[in-house]
Amino acid sequence: MIEKVANILLVEDDYLDILTVERAFKRINANHKLFVANDGKQALAMLRGEGVEKISPRPSIIMLDINLPKMNGLEFLSELRQDEELKDIKVFITTTSDHENDRDLSKKLGISGYIVKPVNFSNPTSSIDNFNLLIDLLNLKK
Repeated sequence: MIEKVANILLVEDDYLDILTVERAFKRINANHKLFVANDGKQALAMLRGEGVEKISPRPSIIMLDINLPKMNGLEFLSELRQDEELKDIKVFITTTSDHENDRDLSKKLGISGYIVKPVNFSNPTSSIDNFNLLIDLLNLKK
C-alpha cells in the first residue's frame, strides 16, 4: 500500500504547544508536512496564497486553537466554512477552552473534533477519542 501523505495546518500562537504537536507527530512517525500559522488571518492567507506562498496541496486537516490574536479560531472557522474551495477541510479544535458556548459554536461550524489541552491520557474523555480520531486520520492509507 502507498501511504497517503497529508499537509496539516496548525493554527496556534503558543510556541510550546507547537513544539508539543511537532513532537507528537514525530513519536508516531507521521510522514506529513506541518505548516504553522500564528493566527486566523495568517492561516487564511496561507490557504489562499494571499501575500504568502499558498499551501499546496491544500491541508487535509487543520488543528485550530480558539484563543488567537488578530482573528480568533471561531472567526477563522466561520470564514473557512464560507469559502467554497476550503469549506470541506477537516478541522480539529485544540484549545484550553472547555466553555460550552465554544463547543456549541464549533459544532455548528462543522468541526471533526474538539480536543481540550492538555490531553490527559490518565483520565479518558471525549478529548482522548477526538485525539485518537485525529491520529487515525493521519495514518490513512490509500
